[in-house]
Amino acid sequence: MKFEEKPEGNESLVDENQLYLGGRHQANGKPGTSGKAKLSARQEANAKCNVPRKSLNKYTWQEIQRHNKETDQWLVINRRVYDVTGWVDRHPGGRQVLNHYAGQDATDVFRAMHPDPDFVRLYLKPLLIGELAPGEPNQERNKNSQLVEDFQELRRTLETMNMFSANLGFFFLHLAQILILEALAWVIVWHFGSGWLITIFILFLLTVAQGLSAKWWNSQHFPHHVKTNIYPKDPDIDVGPLFVIGDLQPVKYGKKKIKYVDYEKQHLYFCTVGAPLFVPVYFTLKAILLMYNGRDWEEIAWVSSFYIRYFITFGPFYGIFGTMVLIYSVKFLESPWIAYVTQMSHIPMKMSKEENQDWFSTQVLATCNVEQSLFNDWFTGHLNLQIEHHLFPTMPRHNYHKVAPLVKSLCAKHGLQYVNKPMLKAFGDILRALKKSGTLWKEAYCTHPEI
Repeated sequence: MKFEEKPEGNESLVDENQLYLGGRHQANGKPGTSGKAKLSARQEANAKCNVPRKSLNKYTWQEIQRHNKETDQWLVINRRVYDVTGWVDRHPGGRQVLNHYAGQDATDVFRAMHPDPDFVRLYLKPLLIGELAPGEPNQERNKNSQLVEDFQELRRTLETMNMFSANLGFFFLHLAQILILEALAWVIVWHFGSGWLITIFILFLLTVAQGLSAKWWNSQHFPHHVKTNIYPKDPDIDVGPLFVIGDLQPVKYGKKKIKYVDYEKQHLYFCTVGAPLFVPVYFTLKAILLMYNGRDWEEIAWVSSFYIRYFITFGPFYGIFGTMVLIYSVKFLESPWIAYVTQMSHIPMKMSKEENQDWFSTQVLATCNVEQSLFNDWFTGHLNLQIEHHLFPTMPRHNYHKVAPLVKSLCAKHGLQYVNKPMLKAFGDILRALKKSGTLWKEAYCTHPEI
């Protein structure tokens, strides 16, 4: 399979790498206040990168891999070696993202997670300490260099095709859908009253128009994306003590005689308790703790505006207590949908300890798709195309289906299974995977002697 290559420009510290720093920041760490500030930062970055560099220290992979501790973290991007030890606490994606790649090649994950290459020059330059020695491969020797090169060529092709450019009309329609549904719910209550049947109907309208705390989602989601289904680095699969998933965690809990609940029946209480409480209890409490501990007043204001809007809109019809019941009823309806849609693509897939595989293999083996259709796209918010979402997290979701054939072709070339299944089977696979893990826990619990 041959992809069209993107023409190479002038070499810089990051070449074509794309970087996102979780917001626009100037070099002093303060938010940029205008487009002019952003422009001057970019001009400064470009000017710095044009200054001739001194000879860089040369390192082998063996040397780099020793710097993988909390207090000593190096990583490699495009053959350049960076000491990020002093940067981890300021990294907008969270310290875990850098911790997880300490001592490793981070070229592809770096490109995957960061869409703005200009600002990175301001932050990377002071961290640069050397480069790979001549004769050292571009990535660790355990990785398939041809697969890595093919994937990087695929990304260049997609950049040339403008697959990372958003269609503003698509997102405008999505926003319009939310506003129309909320307005329609209010009009229905205003015109028909707040009886039980009307309330049940508007619950479904409001559920479709729901959202989550963005910063909590990002803090949880960045580590999940960079080390998908890697135990215990991926927070989405480290879900004890309520559940044990995969093959490793159940055996670990069983051998240690850990029994917070009867995990053999976890597939049953996922349906009856876990999924319905996922959003109104777990998500809500985690978001509140994150905002409170971080004193994030901006996020608190945005979340509060959601509740204030509901009280202003529906308070006159339901009163204070009734509006609170309405809000949490919406969350209870939303919860199973969120739980199933977000878990169907990962829980049934491979989970392992750190193997330091290449980016492409890690995402494809840990992720599966659900068949593409207009309904599935709408119902899941395009999370039915999780393989493409994980390979290219900064790609607008309306382009996933366009790049899927190229991804599938690359999988076929390198013998990787591209899993694509019907939605109902994907939902059922969650329960089957939980049941299998519960059985593994039971066997380890019963057969392993007391510690």
